[in-house]
Amino acid sequence: MDDVAALLGAWMVRQRWYATKGQTPRIRIIGSVHLGGGSSVALPVIHLVIDDAPDMPVLYQVPVVVRTTPVAGSSAALIGESSGQFFYDGPHDPVFTAALLDAISGERTLTGDDAEAIGTALGGSGRIARSRVLGGEQSNTSIVYDMDGGPLPFVIAKVFRVLHHGENPDVTTQAALTEGGSHRAPPLVGYLAATWPDPGRAGGKATGHLAFAQEFLPGLDDAWRVALRAAAAGEGFADRAYDLGIATAEVHATLARVLSTVPAGPDDVEDALVSMRARLRVASKEVQGIAPFVESITAVYAAAASGDLPRLQRIHGDLHLGQALLAPERGWVLIDFEGEPLRPMDERSRPDSTLRDVAGMLRSFDYVAGSLAQTDGTDARDWASEARRAYVDGYVASSGFDLRTHRLLLDAFELDKAVYEAVYESRSRPNWIGIPLAAVRRLVTRSAPLPG
Repeated sequence: MDDVAALLGAWMVRQRWYATKGQTPRIRIIGSVHLGGGSSVALPVIHLVIDDAPDMPVLYQVPVVVRTTPVAGSSAALIGESSGQFFYDGPHDPVFTAALLDAISGERTLTGDDAEAIGTALGGSGRIARSRVLGGEQSNTSIVYDMDGGPLPFVIAKVFRVLHHGENPDVTTQAALTEGGSHRAPPLVGYLAATWPDPGRAGGKATGHLAFAQEFLPGLDDAWRVALRAAAAGEGFADRAYDLGIATAEVHATLARVLSTVPAGPDDVEDALVSMRARLRVASKEVQGIAPFVESITAVYAAAASGDLPRLQRIHGDLHLGQALLAPERGWVLIDFEGEPLRPMDERSRPDSTLRDVAGMLRSFDYVAGSLAQTDGTDARDWASEARRAYVDGYVASSGFDLRTHRLLLDAFELDKAVYEAVYESRSRPNWIGIPLAAVRRLVTRSAPLPG
């Protein structure tokens, strides 16, 4: 196994999903799962490997197909050779992709060395015509299946490269929407969960999700592209923004029904504000343009502390225009429920405020206007204001929950998002820093206390 671990480590550092750049990996294989469905010349295996190089070790999933002979035309997927065996990156090998979908839809129990996995099916899939890896991803690997027969013409399986103990909200949130009959998210075919050694936990075992499969909707525009085209052409977006507000509210309603809600008390408000203040401290040190607003932002947070937080529930967690697809027969469909990438995995599954999702979408409308101003000087501020109002109107009409009665809290969530954006832009796109700073200025002005 040491030879295999060294082989995998040398290959992993070149992959986009490898989390620790600039360090030499120290790889240990802590468990392996045999998928079955292979043959004596092509064996699909999932290796669970820990990289001890970073201060906080990282657990990876490395699916491979071990072959006795090389495959012509597959050199790009070749990991390497060890002891006369050829190791190929699993998602690029049809033996693995077929075994993965079969394990999920067939609810297989998979065993191996110090690890096991169990598939859970929520819907049918059909026969695979072909599969391919979806390009452009950073942290996971997605496999698109063209299906021949069955209820879905296309299926996509997301393989998590970095693993965590506990549930992954990308799986459990969408499973709840599928079980709740929602048409506002692609239905889940099922998922694969595994158990592996973890001496730091009670019982010495950890459990987490390896992959899930759901309907794939090819060729659809996301809301960002639709909105950007409309704003650039001077076309109104109010009707579609209204419908997007309805879609958001319907997703929240299904999640509240299937996964329940919990009451929010003063401690929950304070917990949210503690995180906001911490981000503000970081931003005030990194972003020169934030510093003049610190006192005003702090005042908004203080005013929000006296408000009542609505009941907490599972939410999307990272909602923006890029997370909604426009399907001709279904309207808006929300995708990618894994939550904000920088938040710890266990936090992403906790009940949270629906105001966080609403604030994220409101910020996204502002970014449409800001993007156009950056690229060609188009002034779309009125367009964004109209879209924001329509989105809130749609949400209120569907949910019956008047967001405006919680304006101070909503402003606080939106301010927090704008502060986060300011840090991101200062690090990545300094020329865009004006977009979040303009939002900060607008929000602190709007939320300023009335004169006594």
